[in-house]
Amino acid sequence: MMKKYLFFIFMGISLFMIFGASPEARAGGTIKIDDEKWISVGAGLRTDFSMVQNGAPNGTDQSKDITLDNVRLFTDGQILPHIKFIFNTEYNGSYSVVSPNTIQVLDAIARLEFSDYFNIWMGRLLPPSDRSNLDGPFYLATFKFPGLAQHYPALYVGRDNGLSLWGQVNGGQFKYQVGAFQGRIAGPNQSGNKLYAGRLTLNLLDPEPGYFNASSYYGTKDVLAFGLVAMTQQSGVGTQANPGNFKGWSLDGLFDRKLGEMGVLTVEGAYYSYDLGGIPDPAFVQGKSYMALVGYLIPQKVGTGNFQPHIRYQSLSPDSGYGNDQKLTELGVNYIMDGHNANLALIYGRMDPGGGASTTNNVTLGIQLQI
Repeated sequence: MMKKYLFFIFMGISLFMIFGASPEARAGGTIKIDDEKWISVGAGLRTDFSMVQNGAPNGTDQSKDITLDNVRLFTDGQILPHIKFIFNTEYNGSYSVVSPNTIQVLDAIARLEFSDYFNIWMGRLLPPSDRSNLDGPFYLATFKFPGLAQHYPALYVGRDNGLSLWGQVNGGQFKYQVGAFQGRIAGPNQSGNKLYAGRLTLNLLDPEPGYFNASSYYGTKDVLAFGLVAMTQQSGVGTQANPGNFKGWSLDGLFDRKLGEMGVLTVEGAYYSYDLGGIPDPAFVQGKSYMALVGYLIPQKVGTGNFQPHIRYQSLSPDSGYGNDQKLTELGVNYIMDGHNANLALIYGRMDPGGGASTTNNVTLGIQLQI
């Protein structure tokens, strides 16, 4: 079994070297309609080849899968200087539990942007939430989303239909984001209660302007940021006969600093707490979770990119009756060719599902491209 994993890791390193020797290519553009109106178009692709111990349908053999993680078309534009929009799509692959092999609306946002201090976004968008969710999969510090630790409710891929009010001070040194969203519809929520979410972000070094963020800037800025998040929805969990309230909060931090000529150090962490009031709901968990990541971008180039080894640990500790304690440790290396626009990732993971079950190993080779 270990020989198979070593062979796959060798293949991944070989691909790193092949990509590193290849010339970089860039394209894309903005269409200017007049002095005020414009529209821009882009695209993003994330795909991986993975092997999971005992992951085959028979439950004993090793799985070998090629997955389209994300295929997205990005569109944004401006009608007037203070009236803009975002429209993005997502392809649901055959592994998706939501309408597989279809194109879905990812983001559809009407943006009324009056000043740095006050803006209104409405439509389908990312609610104010943790840093990882506001990164989206393309701007994380590693290839995989921290799905063991992050359990905030969402309509689709972290998004929900709703409205967010947000603003920033000193170009993003301090940011606030608050909003109301659909959350759980029907079922226990017979009164149509909304999900309310809020986030406060403080940057002590360079600012992070805009609604979104990243978890690695590859030396283009120095970030020491802290975020505080809260979400709640009355009658957001349980059943119609036995409704309960959802409450969640989290604290996240990022230190991403260029160490002179010695490379870039990235340290990220998050703590999550989820409370269902003791109401059972198979779609949610009550308890707490953690995520911690350390990465180091090596300054010396190899080919056209830089290697970034990293380690990430996740832990989920449900309350009694909500499942077993689970732990996931991942060791990986990114090959950064053009920041978040072109990179590769090779990751070895060890999952402990708790409850006396055996740990499982997995290896993933991921490719991310966007323009």
